Amino acid sequence: MMMNTLLPIPFRKTFTAFLLSCSLGAMAIQTTQAAEIEMSFQNLLQQERAWAGLQTKTLKVGDITWSYSEGGQAGKTIVILINGLAGSRDNWNRVAHALTANYHVIIPDLPASGETKVPKEFDYSVPNVTEKLRRFIEAANLTGPAHIAGHSLGGSIAMLYAGQYPFETKSLFLIDAAGVYKSATTPYLKDPAQVKNMIVSKKGDFNYLMQQAMYSPPFIPKEIAQAQEKMMIGQVEETQKMVDQIIALNKLFTPDSFALLAKSIDAPTLILWGKQDKIINVEVAPELKSLLKNAQTPVILDNVGHMPILEADQLVVQQYLPFLSKIQAQKPATAPSP
Repeated sequence: MMMNTLLPIPFRKTFTAFLLSCSLGAMAIQTTQAAEIEMSFQNLLQQERAWAGLQTKTLKVGDITWSYSEGGQAGKTIVILINGLAGSRDNWNRVAHALTANYHVIIPDLPASGETKVPKEFDYSVPNVTEKLRRFIEAANLTGPAHIAGHSLGGSIAMLYAGQYPFETKSLFLIDAAGVYKSATTPYLKDPAQVKNMIVSKKGDFNYLMQQAMYSPPFIPKEIAQAQEKMMIGQVEETQKMVDQIIALNKLFTPDSFALLAKSIDAPTLILWGKQDKIINVEVAPELKSLLKNAQTPVILDNVGHMPILEADQLVVQQYLPFLSKIQAQKPATAPSP
């Protein structure tokens, strides 16, 4: 659901240089230092994308200017990775690093996250975001069925996409996926309005978010944490609108109506959960499996919270790559004749 990327081990040297530059920059005036930190943070993100085999691109579709990462060879099987609430495409960089050698990987910044630009009065409801995602995929000429993966809120978008476009969905990978569950026990599932307490709107909020979203939050240099927090504060209005839509959606839908959506999905599905998820409790994973027609037994990662793609990226990859290979080996479904 939450937060921007944490940089992997290959960037420890870069961190050292970065922190040194921040120390030297302390002699400059505060506004200049803040600008330098922001620029260094963006440079680190670009380096991480390059390490993952990704390039940053933009595409205007209607009144939306999409920002997205693309990697791998065009013409290979497409994998689309969808971020969660208040996250960004960079949440997926570590996983994408293992995919770009053999797949055509696309990671869009969803509206209300990252650098994608939408009109002021944009409709942030899950159905509309899902429809706009489909229009983006068409405009990017991503032809043929794609493997769709979604984390948290991105998981619910992935499910809706698979239900609406079954012949465009080769498989689903659902990671701590949001939904309206009977087995809900966390405050955020029982009362979605509680999600407002996790919006990063002022200094100090990012640290609270980290404690909620991760089982064992890793060390993040102060300057990096401040840059991430600043970025998320800058998106607070859009994040608030998305949360309002989530609250409204949960008033309209019940566990039974959510079950109808899940039961309509035919795609082979891999479900993965952090056992210590404080936001979407792990007990809903078997419930979700029971609703889907073609889902494997859920993979539960111990000592992992709501962010497996950052907390345990290698364990995620170890599950996802064999799943993709198995699906690739299967005979593709045939679309009905027009």
